[in-house]
Amino acid sequence: MTTGTPPPTHPARPPRSRLLRLLPLAVAAWLVLEIWLLIEIGSVAGGLTVFLLLVAGFVLGAAVIKRAGRRAFQNLSETLQRQQRGEQPMPPEQGGGNGLVMLGGLLLMMPGVLSDALGLLCLLPPVRGGVSRYAQRAFERRVRQAPPGSFEDAYQQSRMHRPDGKVVPGEVIKNDERPQDDAPRPDDGPRPPLTP
Repeated sequence: MTTGTPPPTHPARPPRSRLLRLLPLAVAAWLVLEIWLLIEIGSVAGGLTVFLLLVAGFVLGAAVIKRAGRRAFQNLSETLQRQQRGEQPMPPEQGGGNGLVMLGGLLLMMPGVLSDALGLLCLLPPVRGGVSRYAQRAFERRVRQAPPGSFEDAYQQSRMHRPDGKVVPGEVIKNDERPQDDAPRPDDGPRPPLTP
């Protein structure tokens, strides 16, 4: 009989979700289907057609990503300029932002027919609008159901207390609290400027 320390116990690993277990299989099936479709198109239309189709998808995807990136940078610049002037930021554009457009461009750049079809589908304004509304509702639902102390709860608390996100340190001096005589007080020196 040996006396010693009991073997260390390791915390149980949380079970992987069903999506994470099936993801490698789904990616493999996607790749096999893309290769099969390219072979079928090549046997019907020829290898040069498949090559031109892949190059055209790559060029179109790169152009879409470049355009969406420029638009995102322009929106960021306009928002920063409006904040510097003290104006309200512009509301987000209707029909979704640039994220889905960039995803569509990335899918177009990937070699394959199905990825090109999905990429073109992501570029349609009704699809972008529907996905944007769904994502907004899902995010708001998750924030409402957040347990106390989580990141989502902190985000919701910050939005409730400071909707614009600006905090200006300083003091409030009401006119009726100043002495009636306009004699300067010892602490009436120049005040430092407020910084954002």
